[in-house]
Amino acid sequence: MDFTLPDEHRMIRDSVREFCENEIAPIAQDIEDDHRFPAEIFDQLADLDVMGVPIDEEWGGLGSDTLTYALVAEELGRVSGSVGLSYVAHTSLGSKPIEQFGTDAQRERWLRPLATGEYLGAWALTEPGSGSDASDMDTRAVRDGDEYVIDGTKQFITNASVAGSVLVKAVTDPDAGYDGVSTFIVSPEDDGWEVTAEWEKMGLNASPTCELQFTDCRVPADRLLGEEGEGWDQTLQTLNGGRISIAALSVGLAQGAFEAAREYATEREQFGKPISRFDAVRDKLVEMDRKIERARLLTHKAATMYDAGEDSAGPKGQRGGGEAASLTRMSSLAKLDASEICREVAEEAVQVLGGYGYTTDFAPQRFYRDAKLMEIGEGTSEIQRLVLGRELGL
Repeated sequence: MDFTLPDEHRMIRDSVREFCENEIAPIAQDIEDDHRFPAEIFDQLADLDVMGVPIDEEWGGLGSDTLTYALVAEELGRVSGSVGLSYVAHTSLGSKPIEQFGTDAQRERWLRPLATGEYLGAWALTEPGSGSDASDMDTRAVRDGDEYVIDGTKQFITNASVAGSVLVKAVTDPDAGYDGVSTFIVSPEDDGWEVTAEWEKMGLNASPTCELQFTDCRVPADRLLGEEGEGWDQTLQTLNGGRISIAALSVGLAQGAFEAAREYATEREQFGKPISRFDAVRDKLVEMDRKIERARLLTHKAATMYDAGEDSAGPKGQRGGGEAASLTRMSSLAKLDASEICREVAEEAVQVLGGYGYTTDFAPQRFYRDAKLMEIGEGTSEIQRLVLGRELGL
């Protein structure tokens, strides 16, 4: 078992890291303070050819694997949670489902501009009343000749106000339960829908989080992704990649918070020596590093399993890791562990800096505020434990 990253992976990671340190880190706090989506950063990421990392070259992507994508997401999160969040939502939610479930015509028309970074993608699942039960959906899509008419409201949708396409989940058969949900590709040029709000949030304010209203929104029938009734199965498959995305982003946020705390602790002196020499501070830094390494290993394992197509396991209740671990279990484990250590590490980073950690002159407060969403988005920690319990046959 080799835990060393291949040269190609390291090369891409190092290239993105250099870009992040030179272009994103200097403006990371400013874009948060201004609540400004940094479109220029995403144009530059497109120039780096990383807007479609896990998308096949045939459709304009880099043609790389999920591990490479996770490395890019981690590096972005290491300097800016907002840039990282918009990036992973674009990739795993707004782009990848079109490659997985779309026709060649849909891939050419809708996936190619996403993969090349011409514009960003978004994914509209959550509704005001659905909460953790995402299948409890009021948005409806009714067939009318060669069109579908969509009505409903979507909530907490990342990138919707800056996206060139949005994948919208809607009920096409109200009597069919999970089998009545379908997915549609909606364009900003389509009449009948609008962004009705951009939320002011605790953190991640350079990444737009939107409410969408659909009122007699007509889309051509060829915008149906897959077949009618396949939307929920598509969602479950998409969420495996989404959990890995949030896990990677969480590792990056935690790494950034840790590095800020370590730098401060080695430079700040009290009683004639750096505070890193005191047991209380040193032990915090060691524990932070331990947690990050554990979460990174889980994330990389989940990404590797995703690429290998490993989504099978033994009988319920007999899964104990190794060859018996399903992709659903491993992606959920990675997301749960990474998101929770992200918040824990960021909180400790603030503590290491003391009063300075509570000011916007230093990065830990930003990582701390950004970290909390990691325990909520792509399924809360409580939902992850529910998923994991089911995977263990409990």
